[in-house]
Amino acid sequence: MIDFLNEIDTQLFLFLNGIHSSFWDSIMWWISGKKEWIPFYALILGWMIYRFRWKTLYILPFVILLVVLSDQISVLIKNAVQRLRPSRTEELQELIYLVKNYRGSGYAFVSSHASNTFAFATFTHYLFRNKWFGIAIFIWASVISYSRIYLGLHYPGDILFGALLGVLVGLFTYYLLRTFFNRILKSPLQSEK
Repeated sequence: MIDFLNEIDTQLFLFLNGIHSSFWDSIMWWISGKKEWIPFYALILGWMIYRFRWKTLYILPFVILLVVLSDQISVLIKNAVQRLRPSRTEELQELIYLVKNYRGSGYAFVSSHASNTFAFATFTHYLFRNKWFGIAIFIWASVISYSRIYLGLHYPGDILFGALLGVLVGLFTYYLLRTFFNRILKSPLQSEK
């Protein structure tokens, strides 16, 4: 059964990775970056301050916890499973498309990019409770996750399970935040605006 699932995952990866063009190469490379998103995070922080005022001081430690949990749990799983990235799998070398010949390091399962972005998306979706923001933030997480397949660094299964891990971490951290506000601060987590 595992071999069958791996074969499906590999074939789906090859199909998705095979859809590429020089136009999208630089865009996907940029989308997959980390520093490139700092202004985006700053914008969300600004909205958080605008919406929650003084409560933001209590929310930020939970955001940090969210990032640490999603990132470190995904790394623990990677080191336990030790699934090679497609870019490092010998039998795929002639079949995959790599941008800038970048192969990545470490293992593939689960994707930390998917875990981190879906954790952040889930947490902020519940925090802001805005339909359009929720749609946009999950599209954002999906596009970043897809960029990892495009670049040849992850199989779809790595992304799927990374996203699932992220959603679970996001829900767990948001639950902790709500519990903190309700039981410790004795104040509901509501927007000041």
